[in-house]
Amino acid sequence: MTGLILSNALTMSSREIAQLTNKEHFHVRRDIEKMFTDLKESLGGYIQKWRHPQNGQEYEEYLLDKDHVECLLTGYSAELRMRVIKRWHELEEANKADPMKALNDPETMRGLLLSYSEKVINLQNENQELKPKAEALDRIAKSDGSICITNAAKDLQIRPKDLFQLLQSKKWIFRRQGSSTFTAYQDKIQQGLLEHKITVVSRSDGSEKQTEQVRVTSKGITKLSEMLAVDTAV
Repeated sequence: MTGLILSNALTMSSREIAQLTNKEHFHVRRDIEKMFTDLKESLGGYIQKWRHPQNGQEYEEYLLDKDHVECLLTGYSAELRMRVIKRWHELEEANKADPMKALNDPETMRGLLLSYSEKVINLQNENQELKPKAEALDRIAKSDGSICITNAAKDLQIRPKDLFQLLQSKKWIFRRQGSSTFTAYQDKIQQGLLEHKITVVSRSDGSEKQTEQVRVTSKGITKLSEMLAVDTAV
């Protein structure tokens, strides 16, 4: 192989393989990279950019031909191999269709046009649903301030509880023993993703107290949005 895929060649993306095998996309990419290293081949001609419809961010994925797909599957279980093989057969059958025959068949053309129209309508509806969120994230990314984790969850359209759990599991925040408040990991502060800010809280008796609060920066919101997009895509 030369490491180059022709534009009209039948291929399968690493993202689709991840979906078919219920694996994380970065795990599939890791497996592909190891395979190409073992084969002493270059990945250069197999890389393409995939744009996420939710946030407009671009991510790398790999396009594999049949030989490389089959080689990759040798390391997977029989159940996972069968899922990918069946999907590949579907792609091959679809690729065998005679386009001229379809163009001359009124019923086939009617079905294709209806299917296309439905897809266009669905995409338009999805764009309308995603537009408010995209605009909100764009405003946040361009802002200079920071927001509390609860408000960040609202802007990211997830439950505050889920965002707190995510930040703890990814080692963004933690609780010191005996403390009821969260503290940001120093590396996340240095990366500009989180910051500590002193806020004034009113007590029930009318007095005030100062407390230190972890807040998410605009850079942190952008990073979390990318993380959430990847988790839902793979």
